[in-house]
Amino acid sequence: MESVQQLIVCGGCNAKIGPGNLGDLLADLPKSKNENLLVGFDSTDDAAVIKLTDDLAIIQTVDFFPTMVTDPYLFGKIAAANALSDVYAMGGTVLSALNIVAFPEEKDLHILKEILRGGAEKVEEAGAILAGGHSIHDHSVKYGLSVTGTVDPEKIYQNNTCQVGDHLILTKPLGVSILTVGYSAGEVSEEAFNQATKSMETLNKYAMNIIRNYPITSCTDVTGFGLAGHLHEMVGEKFSAEIYSKKLPYFEEAYTAAKEFILTAGGQRNRNYMESKMDFTIEDFGIEELLYDPQTSGGLLVSVPEADAEKLVSELQSAGIPAEDFGVVIPREEKDIIVY
Repeated sequence: MESVQQLIVCGGCNAKIGPGNLGDLLADLPKSKNENLLVGFDSTDDAAVIKLTDDLAIIQTVDFFPTMVTDPYLFGKIAAANALSDVYAMGGTVLSALNIVAFPEEKDLHILKEILRGGAEKVEEAGAILAGGHSIHDHSVKYGLSVTGTVDPEKIYQNNTCQVGDHLILTKPLGVSILTVGYSAGEVSEEAFNQATKSMETLNKYAMNIIRNYPITSCTDVTGFGLAGHLHEMVGEKFSAEIYSKKLPYFEEAYTAAKEFILTAGGQRNRNYMESKMDFTIEDFGIEELLYDPQTSGGLLVSVPEADAEKLVSELQSAGIPAEDFGVVIPREEKDIIVY
């Protein structure tokens, strides 16, 4: 393809501000108070939810980042899938999207066209309206979407409402940042890189179409804070979680690369924030890095009562979604997450 190898690898959700720093930044900002604001940034949820009527609320979210692959068309698809995911994580349906673009003035506009083409295809796949956008010149390429969705106010999924005994299910394998960084350094195979990009460009729409038929207690998508960081937000201060490492879904070559110290900056930021909150009962550096690895357009992390977990995983896997039941919510212990 003409546009391949025209972007640099420098971002994705690996470029996200770390969870500790972000929390400190937001702590003292004024909070909006309105009875119709059902979910705002006073929580750590994926998007804002504003009630319009008794049976209709809108979901608003925005997400954009620098390139993590060299192919502009592929980058556009991944960035759009990542932005759209926040609506699915709240249990919503995507209604419309606006492009957000930063592009160097001297760079070939054909590259930008390919990015926008990839993004437009994913918005269309979501069944949504691409209604315009905003662009600026910048020294590096960045792309994403502002997305509006709809949801029943009584059926909103939040990221911190799990219950003791719930099983934890993840719908995509871990390790995409390790694979993209490793591939750009020549340390990861093209096959593994292609597996990662296929996962990143896959909409979470298909998983949510199945998940919403089950009594989900909590849901989020795993992105820049890694599985460990997003699970930490899910259990909060009330509960802890057990992770069974042999049941984790991950890319085998990402695990191998992590053990060979193919690391990401975002993963180290996540480790610095989460390390004191983790209890690793096993000695496995590869598993540690996979749990801290920032996921660009990662899977949905859901908590579901034990009675429904096996059936949900079976239905997801039957639909070609590589979901796994990898852990359980337990009463509060000293650490947030215990890894076995």
